[in-house]
Amino acid sequence: MVRALQAGGQFKVRALTRNPDEHRELAEEVVEANLNRPETLKAAFAGAYGVFLVTNFWEEGTDELRQATAAVRAAKDAGVKHFVWSTLPNVEVISSGRFHVPHFTGKAKVDRIVKEARFAYHTFVIAPFFYQNLVGPLAPQKQEDGTFGWALPIDPTVRGVHMGDITELGNIVAGAFAQPDEAGNGEYLPLVGDFMSFNEIVATLNRQGHKFSFKQVPNEIFATFFPGAAEMAEMFRYFQAHTYLGSNSYDEIALANKIADSQPSSFATWARVKFPVA
Repeated sequence: MVRALQAGGQFKVRALTRNPDEHRELAEEVVEANLNRPETLKAAFAGAYGVFLVTNFWEEGTDELRQATAAVRAAKDAGVKHFVWSTLPNVEVISSGRFHVPHFTGKAKVDRIVKEARFAYHTFVIAPFFYQNLVGPLAPQKQEDGTFGWALPIDPTVRGVHMGDITELGNIVAGAFAQPDEAGNGEYLPLVGDFMSFNEIVATLNRQGHKFSFKQVPNEIFATFFPGAAEMAEMFRYFQAHTYLGSNSYDEIALANKIADSQPSSFATWARVKFPVA
């Protein structure tokens, strides 16, 4: 986000961190702020035109609603004009309560707070299923048959995963700040470089020289694999039933690409560089 804003050259960038001494080189200004200590946010937001906020569901003890509410209030009190919130689809609403994916729905529930604050401009950006997940927490594992690949609770023939290179989300955020009349009226701007099934993901990688496999496993078995796996299983069930974004979102994706003034990297393009053949 910082790099994209700096590249645009329109804004001076202030980076907020709990540990400014560790990140002095990150931006023109590096200021201490802690979402769990609202009193630190007033000075952090003072004089700022815009604020970009993302919270970390996976950090132990995080209360995203409380953190985001404190940040919205502090930004409003500081006179911030444009607030950009990194949200996700409301799985409970989209699925009529069938699926429970707190790390999605928790962020979606903040949207109303941002809207009701009545900033001069506000924008919602939506991060995708990271390409990086496939070389990180969801990297291919050795399977029972000796192959390397994935064993996940999703039908691999169903195209349901909106994907992207998360490092490119900054282009959308910077574009939104630079074009508030087009992107600052409550627009939802998702980063989507590709929309794929797991069969297509595996086929793309295997065309590049890999020999990966995919096996669909029952939800109840996957849920026992690791701490937090039950929510991951529910997430994949949601992808299969409704897709990541919950709708085709063609217009939102097109607007996001226009605002970013760039076409996001396809999975094949990213994988050639970031997913090298061993």
